[in-house]
Amino acid sequence: MNIKEAHELAQRSMSAKRFQHTLGVVEAAQALALRHGLDVERSQIAAYLHDLKKEIPLKQQLIWAREWKLLKYPEDEEFPYILHGPIAAYWLEHEYGYADAEVLAAIAHHTLGSPGMGRLEMLIYTADQTEPKRIFPKVDKLRQSLYDNLELGTLLCFEHTLEFLRSSQRVIHPLTQLSYNDLKRRLNIAN
Repeated sequence: MNIKEAHELAQRSMSAKRFQHTLGVVEAAQALALRHGLDVERSQIAAYLHDLKKEIPLKQQLIWAREWKLLKYPEDEEFPYILHGPIAAYWLEHEYGYADAEVLAAIAHHTLGSPGMGRLEMLIYTADQTEPKRIFPKVDKLRQSLYDNLELGTLLCFEHTLEFLRSSQRVIHPLTQLSYNDLKRRLNIAN
C-alpha cells in the first residue's frame, strides 16, 4: 500500500469530519517523522489508517472484537469505543492483506498505547493527540516536547491523558497505565 491508496481508503471509509481529523494527524505525523528521522511514507500511511474503523457502530465493533479475539481486558468490552485501533489493524492485515507489522502496531495502539512501544507507535499515538486541530490546555507544550524529544514527549502525552482521566473521574484502561509505566522505566525516570 502506498500513501495514495491509504488516503483513498481512509477518505472512502470516513465521514468528512473524521477525515479532516485524519488529515491533521497525517500532517503532525509527517512533521514528527521528518524531525526524528522516521520513515515519512510509513508514518503517513499509519496516520491515514489509524481511525479507519472508528465510525463503525460500537455493536459491530464488539462483534468483530469477539470474533477476532481482540478483547484482552474487561474494559475493552465495557468501553468499546477504544477497540477501533485493534479492529482496523486486524482488518487491514487479515481482510485487506496489508503486512507491515510496525504500521499495524501503530494503528492498533494509537488510542491506549502498549508496553514496549516502538517509535512509529509513539509517533501515531502522539500525532493523534496533538494534531493541529486539537485545542486544549497545554497542547502547545506537548507539541514542543514532541518536537524536542519523541520519547519524552510521548511520556508527557501519557501523563496528560492520565491526569485528564483522573480529574474527570474516568476509568484508566490498564493498557494505558502499563504503557506509561513501561515508557517511564525505559527512560529511567524515577517515581
